[in-house]
Amino acid sequence: MGFIDSMRAEGHAVESICRVLREQGCRIAARTYRSWFTRGASARTISDAEAVDTVRAAAWAEQVDGTRKLAAEGLYGRRKMVAHLRRTTLPTVSFGAVDRAMRTLGLEGVRRGKAPRTTVPAKNGKRAGDLLNRDFTAPAPNRVWITDFTYCRTWAGFTYVAFIVDVFAQRIVGWHAATSMTTDLVMVPLRIALWDRERQGQPFDAGQVVAHSDAGSQYTSIRYTNHLALEGITPSIGSVGDAYDNALMESINGLFKTECMRTSVFHEGPFKTIGDVEFATAGWVDWYNNRRLHSSLGMVPPVEFEQVHYAALKAEPQPV
Repeated sequence: MGFIDSMRAEGHAVESICRVLREQGCRIAARTYRSWFTRGASARTISDAEAVDTVRAAAWAEQVDGTRKLAAEGLYGRRKMVAHLRRTTLPTVSFGAVDRAMRTLGLEGVRRGKAPRTTVPAKNGKRAGDLLNRDFTAPAPNRVWITDFTYCRTWAGFTYVAFIVDVFAQRIVGWHAATSMTTDLVMVPLRIALWDRERQGQPFDAGQVVAHSDAGSQYTSIRYTNHLALEGITPSIGSVGDAYDNALMESINGLFKTECMRTSVFHEGPFKTIGDVEFATAGWVDWYNNRRLHSSLGMVPPVEFEQVHYAALKAEPQPV
């Protein structure tokens, strides 16, 4: 149709243009063109074009120099991209329109890969029992914290990143990167989590929080367990060699490796030193907590999910 439009602009008749097209194997009648010309584009064509423009704007962020870079939302698959667009720009966009737009733009949600085992249980070490029994739910914030660490390859060697996550909203409340798997790797995020919760005005009473981890030697060390006791946190440790006993934390570690370490969204170029890993992790954690949509939370970010919880606890003023 565009070719016929351009030929008509040069003064050729529709019938002669269609005759030449038929001779070249493109069978189209003049009345078909005129019907399309008078009717205009279909509603689906218009909605698909709008979806392509909106998905492109969401997936690529414009830089200062005018170029575009893949944004964090460009990591979404079709389901989360639909939820993101409905929350922000296109409340009535359909799954089909987004699916076609992403295929047109060559977008595809990132997929996780397999990671080697990093948990090394302490030999003959005493450890706490499993208080969760694979139940990764909590009635409110500051009830269940889960923790684990993963590794990242850099030019200077391995870097290890430890996280602490509040189960209620799956919010990362503390993290730390180090070049060795010592007890300090898991102690620092614990101190950060305690400080951050108090800074937000959300402290907790002794015995209120359960801190669940795997059976790694860092989590069964005397320093770590003593610090938990001093803060009034109850320890919980899963069974040895069983990833399901800390499945939610393993899932978040997988998200970190897939969305942060294996893309160039949060850090351009290779990871050379621990500083590069820290820079990328800080950006990912900020996006994860404040803007990333979570399907298990009803397609809202963790911070927003917590805010809704605390807002519901505030009593509304009653009329006198």
